[in-house]
Amino acid sequence: MALNYDTLRRWQIADVERSYDARDTILYALGLGIGGDPCDPAQLQFLHEDGLRALPSMAVVLAYPPLWYWRPGTTVDPTRVVHAEQGFVMHRPLPAAGRLLGRTAVTGVVDKGAAVGALMRTECRVHDQADGGLVCTVTSASMARADGGFGGGDADDGGPGRDWRPPEGEPERTVRIPTLPQAALVYRLSGDANPLHADPRHARAAGFDRPILHGRCTFGIAAWALVQAYCPMAPERLTAMSARFARPVFPGEALLTRMWRQGGRIAFETLVEGRGTPALARGTAVIAQDDPPPADRPAAGGQT
Repeated sequence: MALNYDTLRRWQIADVERSYDARDTILYALGLGIGGDPCDPAQLQFLHEDGLRALPSMAVVLAYPPLWYWRPGTTVDPTRVVHAEQGFVMHRPLPAAGRLLGRTAVTGVVDKGAAVGALMRTECRVHDQADGGLVCTVTSASMARADGGFGGGDADDGGPGRDWRPPEGEPERTVRIPTLPQAALVYRLSGDANPLHADPRHARAAGFDRPILHGRCTFGIAAWALVQAYCPMAPERLTAMSARFARPVFPGEALLTRMWRQGGRIAFETLVEGRGTPALARGTAVIAQDDPPPADRPAAGGQT
């Protein structure tokens, strides 16, 4: 069945109610590889119940409807869908435990041509069920690689990276973070059960020789790099972040996040070490009250 623009554009995505606790917050951090130095307070703040904090990027997994395009009737071939973009804006700090309500809507379907696919954009507004307040707005885009060429569709507004400017000169900061071979198997326990990241047969059917790391995991690792570089003991200062997924990452590869200050924002990219290819491109982040840590205070995990 060919993609039907009207059906997909008007698709009603069910609200997601999510209760989470300290165990979920800790598991998310472990899925990103945090804890390599279990005595480092900058890492332990995400792993120990005493004073536990949530990394802001955890917002992208808490109340987002997982694999909504797999539901019958969307007219999408879900086996060929890959994550294309991710972003969030925090309206208040994310608590380490709580009850959330996520309301998601399809905001655009762009025909990128039969050779590329159909780009599906969504926006999820996440509310705290305790008081109804807006916690964050999460944006996402996925590429349905088998569904381009349907004709018509929305104009491409460029997404969250539309005003991105290429950095000049050497990066201000670089953070290296290794990933474990079992990283995808741990990260999927935070809610993304796409078999592309766990089942070798499914990965081969999708065109990969083995399961790849979740895009949201790579995104979270970049968030951890940004926090290490600019606000190691105040993660809530990372108030906004967006990036495009450029290349797949395989569990076990190390990631290098390179960062440049551009006025009130941080431009960044995340490269796969050894391959020299970007995993995340056109990255932008906002650090509230942006003051860099002292030069004599290295970030956990390998800041240079």
